[in-house]
Amino acid sequence: MKPRLFLRIAALCILVHLIGHFFGHFSWRETPDPVKQEVIRQMTGPKFEFMGVMRSMGDYFEGYGLILFIVYGMSIALILSAMRYADSNHDIARKVLTPIGIGFVAMGAIEFVYFFPFAASLSLGAGIFIILAIFLNG
Repeated sequence: MKPRLFLRIAALCILVHLIGHFFGHFSWRETPDPVKQEVIRQMTGPKFEFMGVMRSMGDYFEGYGLILFIVYGMSIALILSAMRYADSNHDIARKVLTPIGIGFVAMGAIEFVYFFPFAASLSLGAGIFIILAIFLNG
């Protein structure tokens, strides 16, 4: 198989992850479970000072979630951009893709520990496909 195909599959894995993250991010406060409602109330209610601003744990949770949209979108753009160099300039493609591939493998490992298997599998799969593309490209 060609490296470009692996990179397209990796970008697709990240896109699916981004879409799932979108729905999860914007619905995390909605639950009929009273225990979860209490946790959400505690996360979004009390605020504390951090580096000169008052924020709640929910604010941090929201912010980290929004940052991930940018990271996923940026990763897709970088993968597709590097894919254009896969045939003509292996060195540029490898230098751009190596940290992205390693990063997604690491994200997948963290997601297996702290989140759930589907999200972890998408990140791990994306990282593996990127690393395979690097090795196939030479």
